[in-house]
Amino acid sequence: MAKEKKHPRPKAEPPKGFRDYFGAEVTERQHMLEKIAEVYRLHGFDPLETSAVETVEALGKFLPDVDRPNEGVFAFEEDDTWLALRYDLTAPLARVAAQYRNDLPFPYRRYAMGPVWRNEKPGPGRFRQFYQCDADTVGAPSVAADAEICGMLADTLEAVGIPRGDYIVRVNNRKVLNGVLEVAGLAGEDKDAERGIVLRAIDKLDRLGEAGVRALLGKGREDESGDFTKGAGLGDAQADVIMGFMDAKRADGPATVARLRELVTGSAIGLDGVTELETIASLLAAQGYGPDRIVIDPSVVRGLGYYTGPVFEAELTFEILDEKGRPRQFGSVAGGGRYDDLVKRFTGQEVPATGVSIGVDRLLAALRAKGRLTGETQGPVIVTVMDRDRMADYQAMAATLRQAGIRAEVYLGNPKNFGNQLKYADKRRSPVAVIQGGDEAARGVVQLKDLILGAKLAEEATLEEWKSQPAQIEVPLTDLVEETRKLLDRHQ
Repeated sequence: MAKEKKHPRPKAEPPKGFRDYFGAEVTERQHMLEKIAEVYRLHGFDPLETSAVETVEALGKFLPDVDRPNEGVFAFEEDDTWLALRYDLTAPLARVAAQYRNDLPFPYRRYAMGPVWRNEKPGPGRFRQFYQCDADTVGAPSVAADAEICGMLADTLEAVGIPRGDYIVRVNNRKVLNGVLEVAGLAGEDKDAERGIVLRAIDKLDRLGEAGVRALLGKGREDESGDFTKGAGLGDAQADVIMGFMDAKRADGPATVARLRELVTGSAIGLDGVTELETIASLLAAQGYGPDRIVIDPSVVRGLGYYTGPVFEAELTFEILDEKGRPRQFGSVAGGGRYDDLVKRFTGQEVPATGVSIGVDRLLAALRAKGRLTGETQGPVIVTVMDRDRMADYQAMAATLRQAGIRAEVYLGNPKNFGNQLKYADKRRSPVAVIQGGDEAARGVVQLKDLILGAKLAEEATLEEWKSQPAQIEVPLTDLVEETRKLLDRHQ
């Protein structure tokens, strides 16, 4: 009889591009989401939670930076219908706005938080699952809605711990760029291919520099490996118009707007975009958002094939060290804009919409890089077990602490070796251990061991300091809560 083939044991690891999050990482993210949600609520936005799975048809061809429909999503077929994990929180909002358009109050203001999934090649710090935190207004055609989103974004960054001077919200308008393209002779359906090359070239300014972009605007560019990228074939005068747009930022907002108005003279849509930027700047100034927080900046070119009007991006301006120890700016942590065509896919009617998406994981990484988050969290108070038969007493102590709002647990491992209980408390980063043996129980007292102070004294204290700051004290059981809280307050 043939031997039954053994199945190999599964590998204990997540799929490529995914990772696990523990303790402090989860707690810090949750605290950040709560702070962001509070700002959104203050601005009158309501929460919305949608399914992680949408039909591929509903998601549509709106995945940024991807040319083919359905590319970049995790999809599967069920009952002749293709389904996919959501790649952002905006596509589900468009479906909701269309599905419940007769029930929702319009303009509809909602915020959403949760994981999204991208079927893209993972890399350092780039995962296939990550958190987004969005706020959108659907049904408001006025750029007052865009201005509100920009101001709210600035408020949110400060609420999570990014002070003024460490960030800037930059605002541009897709209509202005459309006007520039029109002035450069790139209007009309027959120039669609050239416009696409120009937009992609503009988006690479940071990476390729002015010379590289100019090459792509002209005949094309050959990179270091010898690969050649075909250019848009523009003449020098046309390229000058495009590059002038990229270099239009001036010392202040009014001067920048004036330069943009010069560049789009003769284009109705371009002048409309400049007027919208002026209105946004005026509305923000009236609310106290100065150029130290929000600026007009033509170099913002995010999602050019997606947005239809104002676009904005939040950038952290402080320096960090890269993996090679070189200083660099942290960069973008949030972005958004006006997208008036997304809901139209469902209804056939144009529905104005604008919103912002915050990269929560990038914000957390930025705060850690600045030392504003430690990546560590304090564990619970540990009630140790000296006598198995008195487990009910130990559970009662933990319950008393919890009722007073103090995080606490009873050690539930093998209590035979007391040293192992303290090692467990150390791994849990516990601040205090509660100890009560038979002698203490008979006298109605407990021992409280300050584990943080004890570890510090063991490392660096002299004998005199050790004696003057005992890390373990005896207190009446009736004072358990009060005395434990005193120890916890030492290390706040």
